[in-house]
Amino acid sequence: MPTPQQPHGPLRSFGRIKARPIKARQAALFDSLLPSISLPSSPFEPLSLMPEAKAVWVEIGFGGGEHLAGQAGAHPDTLILGAEPFQNGVASALRHVEEAGLTNVRLHPGDGRELLALLPDASLDRLFVLFPDPWQKARHHKRRLVNPDFLAEAGRVLKPGGGFRFATDWADYADWTLERVLASGLFTWTATGADDWRVPPADHLTTRYEEKKLGDIAPVWLDFLRA
Repeated sequence: MPTPQQPHGPLRSFGRIKARPIKARQAALFDSLLPSISLPSSPFEPLSLMPEAKAVWVEIGFGGGEHLAGQAGAHPDTLILGAEPFQNGVASALRHVEEAGLTNVRLHPGDGRELLALLPDASLDRLFVLFPDPWQKARHHKRRLVNPDFLAEAGRVLKPGGGFRFATDWADYADWTLERVLASGLFTWTATGADDWRVPPADHLTTRYEEKKLGDIAPVWLDFLRA
C-alpha cells in the first residue's frame, strides 16, 4: 500500500467546534453509534472497511450530514467517508445515519486534512468540498481550506479521472478556488458553459446551509477531474 503523506506539524481547525447544546438523543449516538463507524486513526486502506464497495467518496466538512447521508442512501454500493470538526454537525450526521440505517458511511469527527493524510495514493473516486467557511476578511484568507498544500494532497489521494466538486456562495472564494485549482496543474475543469457552474449538478443534494443563502451570490458549482 502506498505510504500516505503525513501533515507537517499539528493541524489547526479554525471556527467553532461546538455551538448549541447537543440534544440528548444525538449525544447518545456518540457512544452507541460513532465508535462503530469511526475511521481509523492510523493509515488505512478504505476498501478494508467495505470490501464490496465499488467506489470510495470523501466529503470534507459535511456540516449537518444531509448531503453525505443522502448520497450514501442513493449509492449503497459506495463507501462514503466524511470529516467534520463541528460536534453539532457530527451529531446531526449520526442521526441521519441511524434513521436511514446506512451501512456505507464512516466518519472522522475532526479536520478533513487529517483524514486525507491517512489515505493511500489514488484511493478515492470522488472528493466533495461543499460550502466551506469562506473566511471573507483578507487577513483570514490564509485559513481557507483550498490552498496549494490541500490541492496537492487531494491530487495524491484521487484516482486519475477522479472527481473533485467544490461549491460556494461567495464570489471571491469561487474565483480563489478556480485560480488555484487550475494553477496546480493537477485537475481539469469540466465546465463547457455557464450553466455548468450556475446550475446545481443533477446529483447534488441541497443542504440546510445552502438554503440559508448566507453568501453574496447564488451558489457556484466547480467540478474538476484529476488529470
